[in-house]
Amino acid sequence: MHSLAAKSDNPGEWSATRILVVDDDVELCELVQQYLGAQGFVVEAVHDGATGVASALSDSYRMVILDVMLPGMRGFEVLRQIRAKSAIPVIMLTAHGEDVDRIVGLEIGADDYMPKPFNPRELAARIHAVLRRTEAGSASKEVASAASIRLDDIRLDTRTRTAYLKSRDVELTSAEFELLALFFKSPGQVVTREELVKNALGRELDPADRSLDVHISNLRKKIGPFEDGTERIRAIRNVGYIYVVPDAS
Repeated sequence: MHSLAAKSDNPGEWSATRILVVDDDVELCELVQQYLGAQGFVVEAVHDGATGVASALSDSYRMVILDVMLPGMRGFEVLRQIRAKSAIPVIMLTAHGEDVDRIVGLEIGADDYMPKPFNPRELAARIHAVLRRTEAGSASKEVASAASIRLDDIRLDTRTRTAYLKSRDVELTSAEFELLALFFKSPGQVVTREELVKNALGRELDPADRSLDVHISNLRKKIGPFEDGTERIRAIRNVGYIYVVPDAS
């Protein structure tokens, strides 16, 4: 492993916020290190998929920044192997304009993505947003003061950020959990795309960004429809989405 941890006059500022970058572009890794290091993160990098998987599963990091194009093992396979054993937040780096790569990454379980080339400032904003919703999600905090919230046959545990369908544990990404918490906050009411993107994904709505729809599609697949076949989350064209309340159907 090639360490890219920057020097600081006050090491205590860093706390334990360690980020793993998995990318074979050494210059990009150094750019990320310089910018994030100045913001108090400790950044380390590896340059191949196999090492990336082992490092991500070592419990040494709080987030992974993962490139799709890697030598040997592609980023998608790296993400699959990470997701098989860990819910560590992952932001994928994709080639500019490759919408398919972004969608595939989100479907496999990425928390967010950044197209290359990117502005380090935007990457830092995405990192902060993912960490906020992973560690102290705003929507799940607001949904109720209770540690457990139930709606029909789904229960959310806000302490462990876990969802249960009847008695079955449903593994959700941080974005999926925040979206479900937002819907639980306003069941039977339309939640606009702007609200969902801002409060669940932590950024402003970009009309060309399909990540919200992919996250909701994944969430639908994981929680399934109601027993009568009715879709739990319904799209309201050009407006947003609504979590259907069975009694009001």
